[in-house]
Amino acid sequence: MKFVAVLPHLDERQRRLYLASEAGALGHGGVTAVAGLAEVSESTIARGQEELAGEAEVLGRVRRPGGGRKSAAERDPGLAAALESLIEPHELGDPVSPLRWTTASLRDLARELTEAGHPVSAPVVGGLLHEMGFSLQGMAKTRAGRQVHDRDAQFRHINAAAERFLAEGLPVVSVDAKNKEPIGDFARPGRTYRPKGEPITAPDHDFTRPDTPLAIPYGV
Repeated sequence: MKFVAVLPHLDERQRRLYLASEAGALGHGGVTAVAGLAEVSESTIARGQEELAGEAEVLGRVRRPGGGRKSAAERDPGLAAALESLIEPHELGDPVSPLRWTTASLRDLARELTEAGHPVSAPVVGGLLHEMGFSLQGMAKTRAGRQVHDRDAQFRHINAAAERFLAEGLPVVSVDAKNKEPIGDFARPGRTYRPKGEPITAPDHDFTRPDTPLAIPYGV
């Protein structure tokens, strides 16, 4: 009864894997029994067992168009607008920038939305913010001093370049420069593979001189 109900909905590969799993569940004699009931050759089931044993690649799900649970924004048409109104006072930077962020936490936003009649969880709020172009970021030193007269122009130039690259389908890479570190015989963080008992040694104090060269590590 199970085979009659299920097999017509499966393609050739799915049938092979499904029958192989049923044969394995039956144990000894399962291949012969399943082959007879499903009216397929034992070699077909054996092939399916080999694919399962070799961790056959998962090809993904097939769902009818429009199937599945609707998103929170689809179930509650006013949710996105309500979220936008909440984050507007907390938003930093240019609202039309492709890189946007907010200082309000996801739990705070979810609580305020729920109290406003839009029950939603913090993870859902995070997904909505991502769709709206927001990203999770830490504190940044963006308060320009008086000595930097063209700082705003610099960021506008960077933002314009980012928008142009994104419009052309090209990636935008952010490079974060770190504190300066002296170059030379100094201690460094991290570990490397070495013969046992033979570590790389360095002076116990990092004394530098005015002519010591410096490097600026960065993260991407």
